[in-house]
Amino acid sequence: MTDVKLGQMNAATARNGTADCGVNPWLDWTSRASIVIIYGGSALIGAASVPRLLPLDSVHKLLMVAASIANVLFLGLVALTTITRLVPIRKSKGIETRISALLGTFLSIALAFLPKAEHAPVWSALSTALILVGTSLSIVVLRWLGKSFSILAEARRLVTEGPYRIVRHPLYLSEGIALVGVTLQVLSPLAVLIAIVVVVVQCRRMINEERILKLAFPQYQAYAANTPFLIPTRIGRLAHQAGRKPSIKIDPQA
Repeated sequence: MTDVKLGQMNAATARNGTADCGVNPWLDWTSRASIVIIYGGSALIGAASVPRLLPLDSVHKLLMVAASIANVLFLGLVALTTITRLVPIRKSKGIETRISALLGTFLSIALAFLPKAEHAPVWSALSTALILVGTSLSIVVLRWLGKSFSILAEARRLVTEGPYRIVRHPLYLSEGIALVGVTLQVLSPLAVLIAIVVVVVQCRRMINEERILKLAFPQYQAYAANTPFLIPTRIGRLAHQAGRKPSIKIDPQA
């Protein structure tokens, strides 16, 4: 397999709000360290809280433990992936892209501080199951994304295989499933408002990322034309494509 190569940047690229990287090693490793500390620390805190859910005396408790373990694994994987991720070859410029990325990443944490809603056992189990499914899918997607992972809108390497063959933004879709579950657990007007803001910001974040990828990788246009944006559609076409040799290759080091 071959790497996807990056073309030369021109003046038009700069006007579109992107820049070649010329990455400052100090800033790059400071950014990595910050993410590792935040996500690694959160994983440790989450792991320490799992024993408090014992004993497993109900189906809901079992789902809660499974969801908690999945969350710990996801947070830990983010930290580990950040350490080994590739240096960006192109990234966005401007405050809006950074604010969108940071809000999309961290705003949903506010839901954890809202009081739990009173639900019937079946609804509580459903919300926890959604969190478990969304988080588990996020782990799978992040593993495929590998060294291309980033929080800000940056291009490292084009990934079009695995879950990225189904939709262009499977990580956001997976996180959205978990967001629905968390919102149900603290269901209130404020919780719904926060969830709506998160969704709007994440949509803006995806648009920012697509702009960078289109400029960095000429092949992205063809990939985007044949792959749904966020919601899996055209299942028959995708099933047909699954049996064909992909036209876009990915880095074998993922």
